Amino acid sequence: MSGALLRIEHLKKEYPGAVPLVDVNLTVNEGDVIAIIGPSGTGKSTLLRQINRMERATAGTIFFRDEEITAPGYRVDLLRQNIGMIFQSFNLFSHLTVVENIMAAPTTLLGLSRQAAYDRAKELLAKVGLSAKALSYPDELSGGQQQRIAIVRALAMEPKILLFDEPTSALDPTMVGEVEAVIRQVAESGVTMMIVTHDMEFARRISDRVLYMDEGVVYEEGAPEEIFERPRREKTRQFIRRLKVLTFFVESRDFDFIGCHTEIEAFGQKNDVPKRVVRSLMMLFEEVVTQLLLPRLPEPPRIVWFVEYNPKEESAEVSVRYNGEHFDVMESDNEISLRIVKGSSENIRYAAEDGEMPNCLSLTVRHHMEPNA
Repeated sequence: MSGALLRIEHLKKEYPGAVPLVDVNLTVNEGDVIAIIGPSGTGKSTLLRQINRMERATAGTIFFRDEEITAPGYRVDLLRQNIGMIFQSFNLFSHLTVVENIMAAPTTLLGLSRQAAYDRAKELLAKVGLSAKALSYPDELSGGQQQRIAIVRALAMEPKILLFDEPTSALDPTMVGEVEAVIRQVAESGVTMMIVTHDMEFARRISDRVLYMDEGVVYEEGAPEEIFERPRREKTRQFIRRLKVLTFFVESRDFDFIGCHTEIEAFGQKNDVPKRVVRSLMMLFEEVVTQLLLPRLPEPPRIVWFVEYNPKEESAEVSVRYNGEHFDVMESDNEISLRIVKGSSENIRYAAEDGEMPNCLSLTVRHHMEPNA
């Protein structure tokens, strides 16, 4: 990588009733292959549209090779000669043949002769295995073939950056592999790429940097092995592991106990949690909160009950934070409740910290769990 190709500083995009981009800061170096992941609605595609100037940012600046492309009067047509974009919906011209689709921009924007543009188109089609489709029309192609043509059309402009917005999401699963192969081929050629995708395995295979977007910012970034194996921040970890989360706040001794039990049951049904795990969560909630904690905590009691369910492992991690003096519930003299807690969970851990809620109890509930003695 030879240096910064793109710099984004304090980028904000606001729509009526929504602010998908709050404060995005990012540097893209030449040769980077960046996968952008995160929950739906967190501004991933919006970020690409700002970079390609399909929309005007509410605030902030974007620099391409140290030139501000968000400045008033900047020629967007020149920008798009250097920054290409591939959409999930292909956007090919239906009235043009494949080769004409590829030739259109180089002849119009770059001033290439029709012969030079044709020669370039044929060369690129050969690289993606579609030479035989040069004279076909888009509606005569499969979805995977159309997406490969869309990529070739962008490459014909010899862009410095390619932006991919969910390039495989509109495809039949049988066609995804052929498009991924072309993208990998482009990556190996040294073209800088930014790829928005929900396919975590593809993101891991294709990229050398991963951005996790949430809360309107680049919430965490790093190498694929860091993000997918050792994420540092909580929301990244939950997203990568596809954890299902349930949280209760207990701030009164007269809290809605029945309502909490109902929510645990609904959480289990919604997320296909094994019934054994659901029953254990309900028993733990009753014993830890009502029998072990509430009788000991000062007024007003403050308890946060947090559950993360991992479908792959069929296990739930329970974290309980509470106020008051340092108190490990496992040292309680309530032998019946302790027996139920030990029989319903494993890896029981207590930690004392500073702050308003200094006590933290952690437990693990598994579908296939050895009974405690």
